[in-house]
Amino acid sequence: MVTRSRRRSDTDSRSGGPILEVLLIFVVVLAAQTVAAVISAGLMAGLFVLGPPLTANPWTIVTSVYAHSGLGHLLSNSVGLVLFGWPIARATTRLRFHTFFLVTGALAGITQVVTSSFFASIGVGDPTAVLGASGAVFALAGYLIAGNRLSDAFASVVEVPRWAAVAVFVVLAAVITIATGAPGVALIAHFTGFLLGLLAGRAGVLDVRSRTARAGSTA
Repeated sequence: MVTRSRRRSDTDSRSGGPILEVLLIFVVVLAAQTVAAVISAGLMAGLFVLGPPLTANPWTIVTSVYAHSGLGHLLSNSVGLVLFGWPIARATTRLRFHTFFLVTGALAGITQVVTSSFFASIGVGDPTAVLGASGAVFALAGYLIAGNRLSDAFASVVEVPRWAAVAVFVVLAAVITIATGAPGVALIAHFTGFLLGLLAGRAGVLDVRSRTARAGSTA
């Protein structure tokens, strides 16, 4: 029974099931947004847009991760999800993938709102509200870069102090964020998501095997 269950779990992971599930959630949430917007723009914002203060509509910490401003926004994030998420989903469990996607997306959104609110309080810019899975997608991209076997092999050959690795990750996240920036884009959320992904990839938080076992299999 245990062996059969484990094999079924492996098959689900290798089939990319979590990716298809997230895509389905995207579509369902966009449909719910459309219905809510027809009733009231305020209702849609109150249900799906994460904005200051965070305590006003705390459920949007979750719902905003899967909400989008329109079909084009959904499609662009879906492409990123498939490109960066599919290899990761095949290498981890369904629960870990969904947890990683939600947590990194939520933290990216929270950081965007809190940071913009802070700067607005000192007279720099305006507070911003966010919605969309971009922070989580950037986290998947960061994880894919830092958590692959090539990165592990490089790290095993070249001794890099932890502080230096973090500094490199911060610089890399800043460069990628600036390079992909555009008007109206939540740059802080993208930066946060990518940095979280890099750090998580280096730590191997989605690896179902231990770091020791992975290093041994790589060798």
